[in-house]
Amino acid sequence: MLTQQVRLKIAIADHPHTRAIRDGSIPIEGVDAEFVTVQPQIGAFRRMVRDLEFDVCELAPTTYLIARAYGAPFVALPVFVVRRFHHGGLLVRADAGIAAPRDLEGRKVGVRAYSVTTGVWTRQVLIDEFGLDVSRVTWVVDDEEHVTQLRLPPNVVRAPAGRSLADMMARGELAAGFAGAAGIGRTGAPTGGWQEVAADYPDLLPDAEALEADYYARTGIYPMHGTIVVKDAVLAAHPWVARSLHDAFEEAKQAWLARLDAGEADTASDRKYLALRRIVGHDPLPYGLAANLRTIEALEATAFRQGLTPRRLAVGELFVDPLARELHA
Repeated sequence: MLTQQVRLKIAIADHPHTRAIRDGSIPIEGVDAEFVTVQPQIGAFRRMVRDLEFDVCELAPTTYLIARAYGAPFVALPVFVVRRFHHGGLLVRADAGIAAPRDLEGRKVGVRAYSVTTGVWTRQVLIDEFGLDVSRVTWVVDDEEHVTQLRLPPNVVRAPAGRSLADMMARGELAAGFAGAAGIGRTGAPTGGWQEVAADYPDLLPDAEALEADYYARTGIYPMHGTIVVKDAVLAAHPWVARSLHDAFEEAKQAWLARLDAGEADTASDRKYLALRRIVGHDPLPYGLAANLRTIEALEATAFRQGLTPRRLAVGELFVDPLARELHA
């Protein structure tokens, strides 16, 4: 039992499997936690990578990879609190003549920001599973990237001033767009909030769930989103914090899994993970390096291939293993 208490400012979203940490019913050993709520959590991404506002933060993994590549002084734990597959959600105009992913070459596709993790994972599928040359697609964006040092590839362009991607899609100026761009419009919130608007476009890849199950069975890749990062300075001074955080997240998740098993959890998030169990098994939120190595390596490789990181990044410089012996002292 640790006797010291380290005050840490923590920004994580209110997921069913993190709620017990946020409300204090599952403590983080040795940590006096100050929880900060940012709604939506995307607002915390920018505040973390630009201002280093938090000691611990839930961050989009592609944003993290880019920030780390440019020297950000925080590192990730293999604790991923949001997961989903990405074969669905890229919408096409029915009259655009897009019958297969490679038909996107030479066309314009809307995405909120080029580095948004949903877009990166979807492009990974299109590259590795369907042979799409993403450099031959013009990616149209209408939001700024979180990491200001990022230099975008030449085939990424901004939407005209005053134009939304939803409007461009509706007018046929885009052949395709991500669900968050083609059917969702900006609210004007400074943190990058969004609101739904009407849209009725078919998915590029129909029968996404069957494709996702086959993809996972063949590759072992299970795309992650919410990634827990910790300031380097915190771990340098208190290396045991990595294990304390991991153990709290694991304990909270196990309690949540028990509620799922008992049929006591029925939020939209719970139903999403119950469905994912059909593909990935009993634990739809696996933590740890061993369980996630293929996925980590796939995201790192595709981020570099898509022109998002200036160099390749080793797993050891991206992640701290919270179960490593030297962190137990």
